[in-house]
Amino acid sequence: MATETKALIALDFINEIIHPDGKLSGKGYAAFDKAHNTLGNAAAMLAKARDRGDAVIHVRVGFLPGYPAHPDKSPLFGAAKEHGVLQLGTWGTEFHDKVKPVGEEPVVVKNRVSAFHGTQLEMDLRACGATTLVLMGVATDMAVQAAARDAHDRDYQVEIIADCCAAGSDEDHEQCLRMLSKIAKIITMDDF
Repeated sequence: MATETKALIALDFINEIIHPDGKLSGKGYAAFDKAHNTLGNAAAMLAKARDRGDAVIHVRVGFLPGYPAHPDKSPLFGAAKEHGVLQLGTWGTEFHDKVKPVGEEPVVVKNRVSAFHGTQLEMDLRACGATTLVLMGVATDMAVQAAARDAHDRDYQVEIIADCCAAGSDEDHEQCLRMLSKIAKIITMDDF
């Protein structure tokens, strides 16, 4: 029987989105964190995964200066260039202090919602031999959902740590987790 190898993937815990001073925090993500301690929970999960020896991979969304890969017609990213949002190399695309990578943990940069689209993520997962992906991040209904669906279709077992994810509202968070329960195991920090 094959053994299970887990990789914890931390999605988009960047200042622009989750920090109260981030340009996108007004969409409800910082308030969700404040109400649910998402960043504190995610920091504890990172520590657990590191202690267990699981692979840890961090993913951030961002665009190079000049926004050459920017999707102008995207309802989600369309105004990023105009407003100088999500530019790599700025404070906004740095990981929040509570959940920064340590050592040589891989960092994947994406410029779409899915962590798999046009990135090195799958190569990093193959290199560590991952068979189960454990997801946490912001937003539950965007980056986490996209990664879960793509991972499922790539034949990974998927687990989502509900109390380590944030959304713009409790309703968005809960509704998305209900839908994702069809393709992923929804767990809590304690389950991990």
